[in-house]
Amino acid sequence: MTAEEKVGQMTQVTIDVVSRDSQPHQLDPAKLQTAVDRYKVGSILNVMGSAYTVDHWHEIINQIQDAAAKTRLKIPVLYGLDSIHGANYVMGSTLFPQAFAVAATWNPELAQRAGEISAYQTRAAGVPWNFYPVLDIGRQPLWPRFWETYGEDVLLATEMGKAYIRGLQGNDVGARNKVAACLKHYAGYGLPFNGKDRTQAHISERMMRQYFLPTFEAGVKAGVPTVMVNSGEIDGIPGHANHHLLTDILKNEWGFPGFVVSDWQDVERLHTRDRVADSPKEAVRMAVMAGIDMSMVPFDFSFFDLLMQCVQEGSVPMPRIDDAVRRILRVKFMTGIFENPRPDPAMKAAFDQPAFAEANLAAAREAITLLKNEDHVLPLARGRKILVTGPTANLHTVLNSGWSRSWLGLEEELFSKEKPTLLGGIEITAGKENVTYVPGTSFDKEIDIAAAVSGAANADVIIACLGEPAYCETPGNIDDLMLDGAQLLLVHELAKTGKPVVAVLAQGRPRVIHPIVPVSSAIVMAYLPGLEGGRAVADILFGDVNPSGKLSFTYPRYPNALTTYDYKVNEVLEGNHIDPEFEFGHGLSYTTFTYSNLKLNSPMLVRDGELTATVEVRNSGSRPGKEVVQLYVSDLYRSLTPPNRELKGFRKIELQPGETRTISFTLKPSDLAFVGLNNRWITEPGKFRATVAKLSEEFTLL
Repeated sequence: MTAEEKVGQMTQVTIDVVSRDSQPHQLDPAKLQTAVDRYKVGSILNVMGSAYTVDHWHEIINQIQDAAAKTRLKIPVLYGLDSIHGANYVMGSTLFPQAFAVAATWNPELAQRAGEISAYQTRAAGVPWNFYPVLDIGRQPLWPRFWETYGEDVLLATEMGKAYIRGLQGNDVGARNKVAACLKHYAGYGLPFNGKDRTQAHISERMMRQYFLPTFEAGVKAGVPTVMVNSGEIDGIPGHANHHLLTDILKNEWGFPGFVVSDWQDVERLHTRDRVADSPKEAVRMAVMAGIDMSMVPFDFSFFDLLMQCVQEGSVPMPRIDDAVRRILRVKFMTGIFENPRPDPAMKAAFDQPAFAEANLAAAREAITLLKNEDHVLPLARGRKILVTGPTANLHTVLNSGWSRSWLGLEEELFSKEKPTLLGGIEITAGKENVTYVPGTSFDKEIDIAAAVSGAANADVIIACLGEPAYCETPGNIDDLMLDGAQLLLVHELAKTGKPVVAVLAQGRPRVIHPIVPVSSAIVMAYLPGLEGGRAVADILFGDVNPSGKLSFTYPRYPNALTTYDYKVNEVLEGNHIDPEFEFGHGLSYTTFTYSNLKLNSPMLVRDGELTATVEVRNSGSRPGKEVVQLYVSDLYRSLTPPNRELKGFRKIELQPGETRTISFTLKPSDLAFVGLNNRWITEPGKFRATVAKLSEEFTLL
């Protein structure tokens, strides 16, 4: 390969660069030839505007690969899309609950199934590369990408992420129904100090290794061939210039054989925004030498030109270029695009399967979390008169949010009207004649609260649909985690009627609702439940499905009292506990579960041994239900301040009324390890406490 051909493989542009200016969604043959012939680009990404049909994707991919086949080396172009909660840039695809909602199912099988369906529909469009999963840990609830994560806990996020990867890639990334995954955003993106997207984080090496690297290392071990980089910075070092993370740890320590791709325009931003590079050329040199193998430029060929200058002057040595290109070509071979670069027309026939919608509905049903249910106001009986109000009641966008048919997911007209909104789901289940709808407020402004209050006069129960408009990334930045005042006022005024108020929260992060918690009879966390969210919420409200979701994050009570479930023991005084609105792992059911007989098979755990914890769980209520059994371990004393507890095992089970099951967990010494003073994982002997529900037993690690 020539130097130009190598540098071209490292260059990724958005589809706008090869599209007609006057005809959106149409490629420009001359521009395409320039991209693949003159600049020899290795990858193209994204959509121009909004989602394409399967047929149009086939036209696009075939044109691109036809052009690539005419070049000297005939290397196919690797096309990539953000199939974040399904193949969202393909019209008619299944849109699953967003990741933090999938995590609320605590059911890795559902995450795996979401990966399988996302892979099939993405590959059916002819695209072999998915920029997902997000394996950042969501420990800053203000962050607008919070909902793209699997929550705040390392173990839960790791298990859900691995399951999704299994579904997406299977045993063969090159199979006709599989796509290559991309771990993002490596690493520490999910803890911005000010809560804003693409901003600084203060994370020590110890904290990075304890909380933010394990999910990514698990993804590397699971065979994910690509990694995308944190758009922010860690301790003053922009992610795209962080040689320690990108090369020392990812490539050398972990032995990652795939390639590292930048995020959108972030190489250039080393100069324009971060100001660690005094010129665009220095930004390119710095990023490539730090470990970036492919640059998502994305709007021009500046990266190609500048990297060629660096190669010619020797500031980027050819061995570094060769390493990057080997990694890129290795992934292209893995995806099978050398043998089959074009879409498979036969996959179109099975693109929209009833089984896909059923899997989506199952995920939404298991995600939805009942946070409060005073006096058993839920489930609702059929035939009751219902007032539905609030800004999220009658929109599809609020059930999906960003990365949904378009980047921000704001276009209501792009969603199928066959799928009900929250209002539609309630009307279908309760009977339209029993439902009155009054908007009451927009997200942040009063519309006619008085009309909503008047509408409650003839209602037996009020369902207030609250939350956030659709958003994604930086446009989703907020300054206050408190839910907008207009929505809080709506609930307060409705509560004065004396009718029970059921608050349904369709939102991408835990907006603080403390002022209305006392006056709400029931609170349902709907998250961003996807296309089947309207139906799933209605199923929960009317008891057709028993809720089983559990929070994958700590729901704060106050905007300035943010913490996580594994807070350090010295964060509270005199043995008091933190005081969130709802704890991590919380979620109610329409039945009850009783825990008993927590036992350890030994009071001692030896260095090379195992310890088994068993607990009996009984459905002590009157209806079938699913329960998430959660095992926590507390390190009572150690050389670094211990967290009060850490999740070390979980299992979701289904029990019939009166049924009892014994659940067992196995603990190894490695499960008790932590990152020590030398920034390496260590295991210290000492006393530990195992806790399930309100039961606990102590043991000693020898």
